[in-house]
Amino acid sequence: MNVRTIADLGPDERAAFFDRDAGVDAVRDDVRDIVSQVHEEGDVALRRFAEEFDDVSVGNIDITDAAERAYEEIDDDVCDAIEDAAANIRAFHERQVPEDWRDDFEGRELGRRYRPLDSAGVYAPGGTAAYPSSALMGVIPAKVAGVEHVAVATPPAEEVNPVTLAAIHVAGADAVYQVGGAQAIAALAYGTETVSATDIVVGPGNRWVTAAKAEVRGDVAIDFLAGPSEVMVVADG
Repeated sequence: MNVRTIADLGPDERAAFFDRDAGVDAVRDDVRDIVSQVHEEGDVALRRFAEEFDDVSVGNIDITDAAERAYEEIDDDVCDAIEDAAANIRAFHERQVPEDWRDDFEGRELGRRYRPLDSAGVYAPGGTAAYPSSALMGVIPAKVAGVEHVAVATPPAEEVNPVTLAAIHVAGADAVYQVGGAQAIAALAYGTETVSATDIVVGPGNRWVTAAKAEVRGDVAIDFLAGPSEVMVVADG
């Protein structure tokens, strides 16, 4: 934890300390180029970016089977914790599912029908910022809503985080791809030879991910553009 005393900071330091800019503008042009290359070149671009950004030579982009193996191999206590979290998330979102309704208004039948999207793409951060909860909270609501195909993208590595993979399996994802960053968002939005295009892309990420979501929205639905998620505690005393 980084503790700073406001009284000890100069004006410029204080302004920088309270600046909540996500830094998206600084990477927007690079992200636009990445998205374009993935759109045009598909899997070739994904493998090239994996070597460039993740220092990993990717064989199979689709690692759905690895998620099931990770679930079978992780520690029982960790597995139980994932299952408990998944059950809680599922129960919460089941109460949010809206009901269809129709009624007669002066001889005219009016109503509303709710139908799920056909597919959803979930980004689950990995590496030094691996959050299994992101997989649970992205996949489970989609499945509760009735989305038929839910795909998860998580950054490639020599060994993709097994707890994250196990969480993806427990959540009920239909496909798992080892692809990260802006290129993952582009792949989920437009599809490649391996990655299926989805109707919506959701999930947290760094400024590259946020910039990519801004780039593809309009062609595909997104959840929102998340800003910095660090917590700052202001203590007086």
